[in-house]
Amino acid sequence: MAKSPRIASVSWGRMEVEGLDAGKDFKLYPGGGRPWDWRETGTGHSPGIQPADVQELLDNGATVVVLSRGMERRLGIDPATLAFLRERDVEVHEAETTEAVRLYNELAETRQVGGLFHSTC
Repeated sequence: MAKSPRIASVSWGRMEVEGLDAGKDFKLYPGGGRPWDWRETGTGHSPGIQPADVQELLDNGATVVVLSRGMERRLGIDPATLAFLRERDVEVHEAETTEAVRLYNELAETRQVGGLFHSTC
C-alpha cells in the first residue's frame, strides 16, 4: 500500500513535501503528489475547490481527503465538491492550512489520505 508523502514544513507561500520540489500549492495522494495549478480546473477563491480538483486524489487511491482553506481561510469549497465526496463515501476534513497539514501528516501514518493545500490567503 503506497503511503502519502509527508509535508515537512509550511509557511506563507511555501511548502516542503518529501520527494517533491518546494512550492506554493500542492495536490498530494498515496504514492506521490504534484504542484496544484488552479488554472487546470478554473478554481478560484470563490466558489473554491472544485470536484475536478479532488478527482485526481481519488484516482490515486485516497479514501480520506484533507482540504486546506488557506492560511486566512479565504479559499472556499464549492458545495458540489462536498456532495461529490459524500456520494463516494469519502471522509473529508477541511481546515486552515497549518491545521490541515498537521491533520494530513497524522492521517498519512495509517490511512490512504489525499489533500489539497493552499499556502497563502
